[in-house]
Amino acid sequence: MSEWIASLTTWLTANPQWLGISIFVIACIECLAIAGIIVPGTVLLFAVAVLAGSGALTLWETLALAYFGGLLGDALSYTLGRYFHQDIRRLPGLRHHPEWLAGAESYFQRYGVASLLVGRYIGPLRPMLPMVAGMLNMPLGRFIVVSMIAAAGWAIAYMLPGWATGAALRMPLPEGFWPQAAILAGAIALLVGVSVNSSMRQHRHTSLLAAGLSLALLIGLFIGWPRLIPLDEGLLTVLQAQRSASFDTLMVLTTRLGDFRTQVVVGVLLTLLLLAVKQWRAALFAGTTLLGTALANGTLKALFARNRPEVLLEPLGSFSFPSGHSSAAFAFFLVLGVLAGRGQPSRLRLTWLLVACLPAAAIALSRVYLGVHWPSDIIAGALLACTLCALSLALLEWRTPLQPLSARVWWLLLPACLGVLGAIATWQLSEGMLMYRTQG
Repeated sequence: MSEWIASLTTWLTANPQWLGISIFVIACIECLAIAGIIVPGTVLLFAVAVLAGSGALTLWETLALAYFGGLLGDALSYTLGRYFHQDIRRLPGLRHHPEWLAGAESYFQRYGVASLLVGRYIGPLRPMLPMVAGMLNMPLGRFIVVSMIAAAGWAIAYMLPGWATGAALRMPLPEGFWPQAAILAGAIALLVGVSVNSSMRQHRHTSLLAAGLSLALLIGLFIGWPRLIPLDEGLLTVLQAQRSASFDTLMVLTTRLGDFRTQVVVGVLLTLLLLAVKQWRAALFAGTTLLGTALANGTLKALFARNRPEVLLEPLGSFSFPSGHSSAAFAFFLVLGVLAGRGQPSRLRLTWLLVACLPAAAIALSRVYLGVHWPSDIIAGALLACTLCALSLALLEWRTPLQPLSARVWWLLLPACLGVLGAIATWQLSEGMLMYRTQG
């Protein structure tokens, strides 16, 4: 299989005019029922994303092709399930592997709409869930909306790492960039790997372990950030090369979701709503995580007093390390991810955390795109939030696990918090565009 993938990438390198259609087709197959389980789509998507990042396609073209390819795969799978209904079990492949359908059907019946959002990041379930949704007569309008949302996060999560790798290989980056990138990526991979392994093995003190590892890596950044200039300048160069007027407005809107006033309002709202429905321990967890992250971030910014990148015509006055937008966004969405995963199997808890990290990562990356933070700023902000979130959870669950929230509570929390978040960000966007004007 590896030889076949190598042959494909070699051919696409020699024939880059076929790269766009290849990304579209591979994304479609990866999300297509049955085929998505058999074909190693994840490896193929990373390989073609690297080729796209090497100069063949822009980031936005790459993401758009993967997005629409994934939507087509979802649509075909849903149509297949809607047409055959229960007879779908007689199709070739499913006759010999009934467990593929049984697992997806059980997951969909248990979690409903949420299964399409979360299951998108669970390999064996991703191509089967849209077909099950059609088989069980999920309304077409609801499926389209959920599929459009899920495909957007999936395209970013699966294509951005490969594209960024290809772009970094193509550009003349500062000396020392690659060793620093390798060390930092290895440290983050170790943190994630150990935490995931501990969670899958259901160790009692997984949260405390994650807090300790995050803190250790954060301390390493505190000590080493003055030496990370090649890494910071290199990554900033890669993202700044993707600047375009059409995406500046979108990125300003995204970054506004992490503004201090926005995060304060939505954090207080979340805590008050949890108190209103008498979820005392959940409210304590949310309050301590959000307040602790905000206080720690402000203190550390004043301590390190690091200047922002000189990209804006009108640079912001506050210091940049760690990023307040990154720490606030990760703290808020990680709290939601942790609460959503309570009482569920380990794999599903981890998937909820992954889904929660996507909007937070988008807010953090928008800061580098707009040139108001260094990459190490947003990494430090994310690690700070992870440390305090995991520590708060570990202390709260020291003796008794945190109980899951009911569906009724979630129907109150999510519309209220996301509605307020969007309304404030949109209002601030109208008065904040000039703050982010760039040279030229």
